[in-house]
Amino acid sequence: MRREEASNVTIARILEVHRQRAAEIRARLAEFSDVWRSGSDARLWEEMVFCIFTAGASARMGLRSIEAVRPYLLDGTHEELSSALRGVHRYPRARARYVIETRDYLQRTCGLRLRQKLASFADPQARRDWLARERSIKGLGYKEASHFLRNIGFRGYAILDKHILRSLAELGRIESAAPPTTRARYLEVEGRLKRFADEIQIDFDELDLVLWSMKTGEVLK
Repeated sequence: MRREEASNVTIARILEVHRQRAAEIRARLAEFSDVWRSGSDARLWEEMVFCIFTAGASARMGLRSIEAVRPYLLDGTHEELSSALRGVHRYPRARARYVIETRDYLQRTCGLRLRQKLASFADPQARRDWLARERSIKGLGYKEASHFLRNIGFRGYAILDKHILRSLAELGRIESAAPPTTRARYLEVEGRLKRFADEIQIDFDELDLVLWSMKTGEVLK
């Protein structure tokens, strides 16, 4: 599927693309919901590592990286992980270190029982705050924490990557496509995206994937 031109990000075009891709987008969101419904803690951990890999990279690089390290996710050493990532990820040693340090922290504090830990939060914001602000969880700021939660079936979190931010800037909903650097700014932009979704009457989580697909030409994860 071809990539859309940036100039085509208009309300009319968004509504058209949503009509064209609604079935595909809803199927993708259903896949994410299935991860939470039936996925093991090991699967949740894999999805977290995927998001650690996509930070500063791309979804495609994250997918290739997960395939490369899957045998080492639960007990691999730094050397095993970094060796598997060499030639696959831009930052093989750094990302391997992030995985090891995050895994050690989660094993120490919750026995890597991610389902139990994530379900313990009554407040959706507190759940994301824990992922984004806990210093021992490496590589997950607000964008990738949102990405992880969306990919395991939670709804209502905006993934404010460059594609979404550029779309919002082109639509005049934000002044700049620069990534939010604080929690307050992230929540502000997320709120603007939610209000825009309400205005054009598209489900918030579906809109995120519509805008992303308009910039990349595909509905990925």
